This record gives sequence, C-alpha cells and structure tokens, in this order.
Amino acid sequence: MDILDFIRNEGIPKWPYPIEYGEETEDSSDVVIIGGGLAGCCAAIHAARRGASVTVIEKGSTKRSGSAGPGIDHWEFAVTNPCSSTTPDEMVEIMGKGDIFEAEHLLYVALNESFDTLLEFEEMGLKIRDTDDDFKDAPFRDEKSKLLFAYDYDGKLCLRIFGAGLKPALYKEMKRLGVKIYDRVMGTSLLTEKGEQGRRVIGATGYNVRTGRFYIFNAKATVIATAKPVRLWEFGSEKVGSASCFQDVNCTGEGHAMAWKAGAKFVLMERNIPYMGSMSYPPFSTGNSRTTWFPCNMVDAHGKPLPWGGRYGQPLEGGVHARTHCGEGQKFLYQRVQDPAYALYGYMPDLPERIRNGEFRLPFYADLPSMPDEERDVIFGMMVGNESKTRTPVFRKLTQAGFNPDKDMLQANIDSPEGSGINTPIAPPSNSPNIRDASFLCGGPMIGWEMKTNLEGLFIAGNQTGTGCAAIAATTGRYCGRSVAKYVKDKDFINPYRPQIDEEKERIYAPLKNDGGKGWKEVQIGLCRVMQDYCGQYKSEEILKTGLWWLNSIRENEIKNLSVNNPHELARVLECDTRVTVGEIIMHNSLARKTSCPQLDFKRLDNSEVKAAEEESFITVQQADGKIMSEEVPLGYWLMGDFEPTLAENYKKYSCFEDSNNGLGGNSK
Repeated sequence: MDILDFIRNEGIPKWPYPIEYGEETEDSSDVVIIGGGLAGCCAAIHAARRGASVTVIEKGSTKRSGSAGPGIDHWEFAVTNPCSSTTPDEMVEIMGKGDIFEAEHLLYVALNESFDTLLEFEEMGLKIRDTDDDFKDAPFRDEKSKLLFAYDYDGKLCLRIFGAGLKPALYKEMKRLGVKIYDRVMGTSLLTEKGEQGRRVIGATGYNVRTGRFYIFNAKATVIATAKPVRLWEFGSEKVGSASCFQDVNCTGEGHAMAWKAGAKFVLMERNIPYMGSMSYPPFSTGNSRTTWFPCNMVDAHGKPLPWGGRYGQPLEGGVHARTHCGEGQKFLYQRVQDPAYALYGYMPDLPERIRNGEFRLPFYADLPSMPDEERDVIFGMMVGNESKTRTPVFRKLTQAGFNPDKDMLQANIDSPEGSGINTPIAPPSNSPNIRDASFLCGGPMIGWEMKTNLEGLFIAGNQTGTGCAAIAATTGRYCGRSVAKYVKDKDFINPYRPQIDEEKERIYAPLKNDGGKGWKEVQIGLCRVMQDYCGQYKSEEILKTGLWWLNSIRENEIKNLSVNNPHELARVLECDTRVTVGEIIMHNSLARKTSCPQLDFKRLDNSEVKAAEEESFITVQQADGKIMSEEVPLGYWLMGDFEPTLAENYKKYSCFEDSNNGLGGNSK
C-alpha cells in the first residue's frame, strides 16, 4: 500500500521504537571509537587484537555503514603487491610533487600497508582475487596470483576487488574479537578532564537516533573516525536521495564539531571544491570512461569515437591496449598523480573546441559493445556492481530494466564542452561556483605520526583527516588502532565530570520543550544558502564575517525554536547544529588564510597576492577560551621538530609493529 493511502486510511503510524528521552546508558572501555565505517572498524580490530577493550558507536548500522558500506571495486596504493613496479618511497615522492598540501605521512602509511590490509581482508573472507577464473588470461590479470589490476596493466599499482562484502566481513571480525558495538548511536560531544576545553579527552556522549536514549562512554582514549562532512552547501535529498553526495549521507560532521568544541586544531578547512549537489546522478549510473568505467570507449551522438590523447596531448592510437599500458620511458600510470609523465591517459585537450565547432556532437555514449569481452565484463559487472552505491540502484536496476552491455550503449550526462566526457562519472561540475563540497581532500583535525591530535587522549583515523579514499581510510584506521592500543596500556580511567554531561543533555533535549516551531528541513536549507552566499568560490573579510554572523544567528534563533515529533527528527536537529559548527570552522580557517591559493582553489577578493608554492604553509585554527587562534605551520611538518627527518624513519618508529599479533608488516612484497 502507498504510504499516503495508509495515512489517509489509518492515520500517521506510531513511532516503532520505545521512546527513552533522557534515560542513560553508561559504558567503559579502554578505547571508544566514534564512527563504525571502514576506518573505525579497522581501528577497532587492531586495537582489540593488541589487548585493548574497545567500544564502537555508529550512527547507522555498522554492518553496512560508511561510504564503503555498499562496496568497493578498486583498491588504491597497493604498491607492495608482488606484481608492483614501484616502491612506497618512490611513489610518495612522485605524488608529493603534485599537491604541496598532500599529507605525506598519511600517504606513506597507505603506501606501505594498503596491500597488507587487503591480505587481512582476505583472511576475514573477502574475495580479492579472481579465484573463479572469470577473467582467466585477461590482460589485467596476473595468472600466478590471480590478482586483477585497474587502469595501468604494466605498473600494477591499483587492484580490482570484489568489495561488496567488505563491511560484513569486518563486522564479523569485530564481533569475534569481542568489540562492543552500539548501532544507531550518534556521537554528540567529547568528555574532557574536569569538563574543561583543551584538557585530556576521557570519552564521549551519544544519542540513539531511534529511541532518544543518552549514552555516556568513559575511555582511556577516544578515536574519531566519522569522515568529512557532506551536503554543507546543497542538501537535495528530496531530489536525488543519497545520490546528493558520493559519500555516506550520515557523514554530517559530528566528529569535526566534537573535536572543535573540545579544543582540537584544524587544518585545510578552507579547502573545498565545486560540486553539483542535487543535480548529481546515482554514482556511475551514466556512461563515461573515468574511474570505475576506465578505459571505456566513448562515441558521440553520431557514433564517432572520441579521440584519446597521450601524456603530452599527442593523439593516442591503439584503443584500449594503448590506454592501459605505459608508453615509452614510463614506469607506471596512476590516477592520483598530476605529473603527465605518470598520469592516466584521457581525451585530447582540444576536445572542447572540437565540440564547439561541431566535429563531435552531444550527447556522448559509453560504447560497451565495442569493448573487448573481458573489458566489458569487468566494467559492467564487477566494477559496476561492487563500487559504492552501484550494486542495487545501478547494476541490478539497469539489468532488470533490460540493459544489455553486449549490445546497448549508455548515455553520458550532457555537460558543457569543457566538462563533457571528462567530469561525468557522477555529475557535471556545478552551474553555480558557490555550491561546493568539503569531502575527499579537504580538511580536518591536524595529526602527526601517532594519529594524535593536540588534545591528550584524542586520536583521528580515516577520511576525517586531510586526505581520503578507501585505502587511506582502512590503513590509517589499522595504524591508529595499533597506536591507540599502545597508548592506553599505561593510562588510567578518569571519571567524567557530571556538570559537563548535564550540560550536554540539556543541549540535546532542548527542542523537546518547543511546540509548533519550524521543522529542521527549513533550517537546513537556510544553512546551505548561508554557505553558498558567504563561503562560495570567492571570499573576503567582510563576506566571511557576515557569514559567521548569520550562522550564529541561526543557532541562537531558528535552531533553538525547532520542534520535533520523534527521536529521528531530534537527530536531524542535532545535525543542523553540527553543520553550523562545521561552517564556522571553515569560515574561521578561510579568514585565517589571508592570500589566495590556487592549489586549494581558494580565492580572496580583498587580497590579490598569491604566494609561490615554496612560500606556502598550512594554516591551523583552534578554539580556546572563547577565542579563535590561528598559526602558520610549515609544509612537511611531519618531518620537523620532534619527528625524524625522513618518512621511513618515522614510519619505523611510530608504526607499532612490534606489538603485532599477525606478523604483517608494512611491506609484503
């Protein structure tokens, strides 16, 4: 029965869960991990394997939560696999030249541990090899190991995996190890020694999004692994549902907000990129030739093949074989490397001009039928079917509707000449430069080699940091789990400060006192408009300060007057408050960066100065005693001060492999 018919006939259904507003549950563990996605699960497993008692709290359902919950089709940074053409040290040097703000210490962890992490997943039951010989003798398969490679069939640095079952495998392992898991519980605040900002973090509070129950988690150490916030500039759930962002829609910024209020330092929060928001398509549901669909043939509206180009813009002949193999003098090709000597191939740089003059006609189509059989099958079947949200809404739905990749082409979304065939895997770039996105390579709490923040007892894992992808989430989670297990061995519990708990409970349940106020969606839309208007592509002192005034006004007026009907709506109100805080962090970090920075896509209207790359620095912001503090931190701070002078020395010193139970180190090659 249609839900509207049900309501007309039966009335609004009763809330299906018990209402437990204000009731408390207390929990005590050596380590509490906020966020049960890929990073949080890996941190929990490795902390538990080293003897720590662990509690995980997750706003969704841990078995399928997080951006990796639906699945993963490719696995990056696997440079220690037995077929690889390079090493972690060589790779990090090449990648570091492309992005001066790259968190090289986190990248180095990923490069050393990515393949070993996959081997652990295999031990847990995840299929990472072509054990059924579906792709026997394919050019992207290594016959000895049965590993499948993506993008570059010579360098062999990125693997194709059957990743739809990853989160259930991790969940099963956590249960085996005795990790306590609290599903449907969102973190709301960090508990600190004596309730004071800047003191040691001694746990967290939580709220059950189904029952409204309040949770108090006491711990020797706390790990935040809630990834970066999404949908700050454009919400759009009514239009395209979860396709309004590529990441998990539950990633609303609680980890950022909690750490900020506790006094943590943040970095790179001024970095954000254009995004389409509610104009997005379900990920990888349109024809293209990028990432999951690489290296698919593309044709124009008249069936004319689109021209591919070599590393320096010369025509690339030879079809799929040429796109997936290194040219003369090339050691490998990689999608996250900007240096043309190593970057993946793409279309001819003059394609936009040739579209404008009519040589190529929109719309474009992914020409799967013209692909070699094994390439067609691995794209639409293995890749589209295991990556992120593609398994049901894309692969199954299209197949059920009659789509046959052996004979059918799939249209690409129609975009500008500059974007057509280039920015099409998920959505075209935004028509408004003021609609942005703060996920992926954008900012978060500042951490060093031990995954610690500036706050004693607070650790960070995964895409909460200033970098991102599944491999980085898993490897930094794994690494953080070892680090935090070592930390808690000589630490004692500190009892939570009851007035701090009572203050948080008052904040959480305040909307229950309101009657007939606005709903949370109206406020959410207003928050997005503030971010669009006052923290868009171009910024200035006046614009940003006005934006901060608006955010504070919404918190002190609209949010305080919101009313709710059930625990779910109260959770959405709390998310609105979280987004206000995250918006403030972004604006404060933007105010602290006084000059424009092309590398961050950061543009100031009130200062025309642009620093040379070698003169740039990180800008940190921090809240302390009601004031906003900022400082410049040198690029490469992870090799300065108390740290060792090389990446390899630091990794050896801080990776905690001496405590490992499974014997897997950082290089299985």
